[in-house]
Amino acid sequence: MTRIHELSAHRLATLVHSRELSPVEITEHYLERIERLDPRYGSYITVTPEKALEQARNAEKRVMADTPDTLPPLLGVPVPVKDLDPVAGVRLTFGSRVFRDTTASFDSDMVAALRAAGAVLPGKTNTPELGSSCYTENEVAPPTRNPWDTALSPGGSSGGAAAAVAAGLAPAAQGSDGGGSIRIPASACGLFGLKPTRGRISGAPAKPDLLGLSTAGPLTRTVLDAALLLDTMALSRPGDYFTAPPPPPGRTFADAARREPGTLRIGRYAATGDLSVPVHPDVLAAYEEATRLLTELGHEVEEIPEPQDAHFGGTFGRDFAVVWAAMASATPVEPGRERELGPLNRWLRARARATPVPDYIAACAALQRGVRSLVAATAPYDAVLTPTLALPPVPIGHFGAEGPEREFRLMTEFTPFTSVYNVSGQPSVSVPLHWSERGLPIGVMLSGRMGGEGTLLALSAQLEAARPWAHRVPPGV
Repeated sequence: MTRIHELSAHRLATLVHSRELSPVEITEHYLERIERLDPRYGSYITVTPEKALEQARNAEKRVMADTPDTLPPLLGVPVPVKDLDPVAGVRLTFGSRVFRDTTASFDSDMVAALRAAGAVLPGKTNTPELGSSCYTENEVAPPTRNPWDTALSPGGSSGGAAAAVAAGLAPAAQGSDGGGSIRIPASACGLFGLKPTRGRISGAPAKPDLLGLSTAGPLTRTVLDAALLLDTMALSRPGDYFTAPPPPPGRTFADAARREPGTLRIGRYAATGDLSVPVHPDVLAAYEEATRLLTELGHEVEEIPEPQDAHFGGTFGRDFAVVWAAMASATPVEPGRERELGPLNRWLRARARATPVPDYIAACAALQRGVRSLVAATAPYDAVLTPTLALPPVPIGHFGAEGPEREFRLMTEFTPFTSVYNVSGQPSVSVPLHWSERGLPIGVMLSGRMGGEGTLLALSAQLEAARPWAHRVPPGV
């Protein structure tokens, strides 16, 4: 008999709508699993059982009172929120000792959209301090562990969200991605992760757009679940610096996940340009396997030679580091409490303060010139295939033992492929097609044209149908 946590988010919603499964039963099932199992994984910073059960009871009343076609799409489906986004009345730590006792007074508009869609919010998932790193270890909570091997990291910064879904502690989760932070843990945890087009999901009312590097997005076990969450979370607000082109009239992202993609022209590359990062053989095996599968499905796959070096003039790594340090300085911290930040954020914020404004502007300008060139060069392709990461999942403690400067270099060596699509703003997904001989998941990345989430969802759903992955779960889950 199928257990509740083995069902997809879309299936759970369907069973709630048909009155075959109770929102209270679903929520109680997940809360019991979180209490019993999460000490092993550390996926949640804060769990809110009373609030979640109240939401589930209200959802149940709606199910019994309304007709199925008037019920919201996620009614009764638990969806945890990453602890970088405010949920009214719930602790908001940003993964930092500085904010460990802060309680949010309001929902972000994206969280409000999840509520309006009927989602139950069981708690806040773990994140590194200020979301600044590609792994999920902080000084507020125990480290988040990879459900496939608890000695390993799930990646980050949406590591708690990914671990919760992979371990069956949530059917789907909200994450965010400023340099790969959805796609990195999706790859490490065997999930589908989607970074939407810049401007697709507003950060209103409190989160500034800045350069538009960061966006919310879904982490799920299936492509259709990701599309369903994206339909819910997609919103723009007055004052947003960026707005994504909408889907065709009358069409949804869930519609895209249900259609055939047609024959696509796909470019590919596995070079890391000026970052000069070696790519692990297991990662290259996953990349080649994905290439073969795409070709077998009838798509035209061709090599793109050295795209980053050619278009960013060999300076992408240097310029992105300047901007990343500036991003780390964006969260206001009282001067007297800066010393309470972890070593990486103290180092990044010190770098930001020491960078003259003209140097920051020059880095931004260089990145935009490179993006213009890269986007023009890849425009003929419906999608671009790369590895998601340069390495398989790494051990807990891999990054931070030798000081922040070395930590930043190790982060770069782990994630050389993801951040260019944060700079360009293009949609990008990590698809879990491969497991290594050690039984560890290794994702591949597909990135599309601006506004092209529909194409990526259709293509990913085709890959999922050809090489299913949702049945693959970590040992003991």
